[in-house]
Amino acid sequence: MSDLIVLDFDGIGTADEVLTKLRSMQKEHLIDLEDACVVVHTEAGKVQVKQAVNLTKAGAATGLSTGMLIGALAGLLVLNPLAGMVVGGLSGAGFGALSGKMADYGINDDFIKGLGNTIPKGSSALFVLVKSSTPDKVLPEVSRFGGTVLHTSLSNDDEARLQEALSAGERKSADLRAASRRAPAARVRRVIGGRP
Repeated sequence: MSDLIVLDFDGIGTADEVLTKLRSMQKEHLIDLEDACVVVHTEAGKVQVKQAVNLTKAGAATGLSTGMLIGALAGLLVLNPLAGMVVGGLSGAGFGALSGKMADYGINDDFIKGLGNTIPKGSSALFVLVKSSTPDKVLPEVSRFGGTVLHTSLSNDDEARLQEALSAGERKSADLRAASRRAPAARVRRVIGGRP
């Protein structure tokens, strides 16, 4: 059974960065994502949903190949397989795109839109449906982005552990940013003869 995890991040690009990191970890077989989606709430107040799987395109491709095969076979009956393949391919692509557009795979679209409307302006949310993962390797990588748990289907203990890791990563990132702001001033004082 897959686990649904929804995380909120400061910044409109952070959820995309986390998803990119998760996809690279998926290539290393550290996590197996069934579905993913990014929701961005712009400063202007517009909510944008970015689906990871384009079902319209997938449906059109499947319909095209199936339609071409059926059309070619039907064309053999009327001694014109090429025309049957073209007509079958076009109609198959059209019906495939239509069925892909109407399909809802993975995370429910209404749930995504409803929860996406609740995130603050200037932030982003990541919705992931996780089949399996190696938490001791995935959590440290994701925690450096900080974030807040909005919703999960995890147990209470696992959810608390996830939030704790995200909070610790956020504190560590804030400390690193503060240290990097102090470092240039200390170097300038050393160069002009002052004490660090």
